[in-house]
Amino acid sequence: MIKKGIILAGGMGTRMSPLTKAVNKQLLPIYDKPLIFYPLSILMLAKIKNVLIIVNKGQLDQYKKLIPDGKRLGMKIDYVEQDKPRGLPDAFILGKNFIKNDSIAMILGDNFFYGQSLSKMLYECVKIKKGAKVVLHRVSNPEKFGVASVNGKKILSLKEKPKKPRSNLAITGLYFFDNNVIKYAKELKPSRRNELEIVDLLNKYNKKKQLSAEFIGRGGAWLDTGSVEDFYKTSNFVSSIENLQGFKIACLEEISLNNNWITKKSIIKSIKFYGNCDYSKYLKRIISQ
Repeated sequence: MIKKGIILAGGMGTRMSPLTKAVNKQLLPIYDKPLIFYPLSILMLAKIKNVLIIVNKGQLDQYKKLIPDGKRLGMKIDYVEQDKPRGLPDAFILGKNFIKNDSIAMILGDNFFYGQSLSKMLYECVKIKKGAKVVLHRVSNPEKFGVASVNGKKILSLKEKPKKPRSNLAITGLYFFDNNVIKYAKELKPSRRNELEIVDLLNKYNKKKQLSAEFIGRGGAWLDTGSVEDFYKTSNFVSSIENLQGFKIACLEEISLNNNWITKKSIIKSIKFYGNCDYSKYLKRIISQ
């Protein structure tokens, strides 16, 4: 079972400038919570409580004010700074001392996932012992993403932003790897963009027939918050769900409580930390049940 996860929260966020000139994109709000809460909640739903967050150089203090070390959530959260973007696989090189001899999950810090079947899908992913798994989702505009063609859960081919996609299955920002990922990432050569490419890393596994797929499923959602417009779309989605159904998406303390990582008494510390806000009111409702 995979017990460790990485959140890649670096990058310059240039498409959202000037908003990202002073604040890291993952700390900007998606409705009522910082964006970073959402990918962190996915790792927590996968029962992963040992997490490394990779952030831009000079922005570490911003994150530690919000999530110092994970103790409040019954977790262990570490940080490492990235001096400049070198592509997604660089996360495994930067995080090699964190990964050590273990398998690893990675989620991109600007990806949003939602769906009733997520927990079941995540459980299948963390069971991996050898090889890698990538999470796919059907989209209406596959030419904007990395695309996979499949036979069942078997990956037939992967291509980054193809002009003529062979399927409408986009490669999301959620991956699961065995420990060979560190070695494979180090073997990669930079692309024309002078970055290490995630598709090249996945293809190393696929050539060895060690790459398989999982799917978010019908009724689930995957949103990439890469632009200001995407941020507003995702915020509106969260607002609609939360206000219609009366629960919060990505309430970290609620997930920790359900995972038996913390007690209701522990949530009182979070209520004091957040202060008088709607999020705290929701936490009060949880501990009163």
